[in-house]
Amino acid sequence: MNTKDYTTSFTMDQSPEEVFDAISNVRRWWSEEIDGDTDRLGAEFRFHHKDQHRSTQKITEFVPGKRVVWHVVDGQINFVKDKTEWDGTDIVFEIIRKGDQTELRFTHVGLVPMIECYGGCSGAWGIYVGQSLRKLITTGNGDPARKE
Repeated sequence: MNTKDYTTSFTMDQSPEEVFDAISNVRRWWSEEIDGDTDRLGAEFRFHHKDQHRSTQKITEFVPGKRVVWHVVDGQINFVKDKTEWDGTDIVFEIIRKGDQTELRFTHVGLVPMIECYGGCSGAWGIYVGQSLRKLITTGNGDPARKE
């Protein structure tokens, strides 16, 4: 049984604090359709994308310049059979200083190849974390999903 969680990482010249600040500004890289606070421990925020996906994340770790963890409290993914595949999963951002550079390691714990949404969801994370968040960190402008 393969239980490999989806993960991606990249390195950039920005400081750990700049990376942390960008991660916390979820509306500028994931979606403009975020309701709730995204920048403090214990906060909950809601994401939704059209009629395809909605989820509620609770910030369970918030260590400036080092680590952010969101716990998915509730979700509904309408393009797969089990609409609750994200429930109970954790979305983890680890920030590691490496010499003059900073590595961002992203892992969605529980998003594994054996679940139906893995292909679509990992592809979306590739776009939103690997491209939009990276662009926000390096240029100051992300490319989030726009409000409908």
